[in-house]
Amino acid sequence: MFWSSLASQLPTLPLYIGYLGGTTTQVGFVMGSFAIGLLLCRSYLGRVADRRGRVVMIWLGLAVAAIIPLFYTTFTSMPMLMVLRAMHGVSIGAFATAYTALTVDQAPQSHRGEIIGYMSLVHPLGIGFGPAIGGWVQEEFGYMPLFMTASGLAIAGLIVATNLHESSNFVRSSNNDGQDRLPLWATLTSPRVEVPAIVLLLLGTVFGILSSFLPLLIKEQNIPLNAGIFYMTTAIASFMIRLPIANISDRYGRGIFISAGLCFYVLAMLVIATVHTRLALIGAGALEGIGSGIVIPSIMTLLSDRTTPKERGFIFGLTWLGFDLGMAACSPIIGTLIVIIGLSGAFAVACGMAILALVIFVTQSSSTLKTSFLFAIGLEKDRYAKTL
Repeated sequence: MFWSSLASQLPTLPLYIGYLGGTTTQVGFVMGSFAIGLLLCRSYLGRVADRRGRVVMIWLGLAVAAIIPLFYTTFTSMPMLMVLRAMHGVSIGAFATAYTALTVDQAPQSHRGEIIGYMSLVHPLGIGFGPAIGGWVQEEFGYMPLFMTASGLAIAGLIVATNLHESSNFVRSSNNDGQDRLPLWATLTSPRVEVPAIVLLLLGTVFGILSSFLPLLIKEQNIPLNAGIFYMTTAIASFMIRLPIANISDRYGRGIFISAGLCFYVLAMLVIATVHTRLALIGAGALEGIGSGIVIPSIMTLLSDRTTPKERGFIFGLTWLGFDLGMAACSPIIGTLIVIIGLSGAFAVACGMAILALVIFVTQSSSTLKTSFLFAIGLEKDRYAKTL
């Protein structure tokens, strides 16, 4: 319900901003503001999840996702939409970190990759159903019913979430725990966190470009394709690939799957940048779905391997700041540059970001260049993993 609520606005909100008279640059600023809310709150809410519990943060995320869409048609100036999108970003900062941490708390280490893989299946389901629902409601009934639908989906999730309870393995941290004495920057730049954060930063730029400008590219090129179909194709591919990956990631390690997933990201962005046909975009959606279906659960499992329960929410939130920063920075920057490089050029930039993420992971994911390469192709264990 949570991911369906957010995703219902993916193919429609850029068009809504254009409907209100917003320029391409303003679309980038408004869409990028979502990540600003994440940047401001993600690491803090991760600490709160460690201290106060995961469930209350899940409730908070769903509540924000239910409330904010109701205001999109009330406050229609571009500055107010930016503020609302930033507030909307708090929902992921609270929900996604706590939801993942709650699942990891319950997962035995020997089956952690498998359980996180199955847990992550709900994301592509939501990303698949949400855009289809949102696109259909907007086309048939308009923008107000669209935002009411987004709110209703989050409310349904909140009702279900009232039955959640903390894991018996969860131990609340306190202000005296080591994670609070360790400076934020020192944690972010530590060897176990730095490379996953950089990879997520680069993928955040890719996702920001994709979510902000794909509907506009389709419209500009007169491609007979609803953007919601692209996102649904992505979600189906992501769902399908996670099923087998969940069963084997514990056996072969995380590195080889992160490398493979990044390769699919590169191919997807290359296709979008160069081939402007309906079939090509659907194929690119499948490639991007496979990439995200492999990379995201694998990185979350990698971080789970590298953290202890008392610091897990904080580290998750802190590392995902990279993804948030990528989204926040790229949308306004690329939106401004589009007048020079064009919409196709924006996706060429996205392809370059995916290539850079792959190179960094293959060469920097372990203590040396050799062990990094071997880890990235599945021939070396993770030297930063903790044995709990």
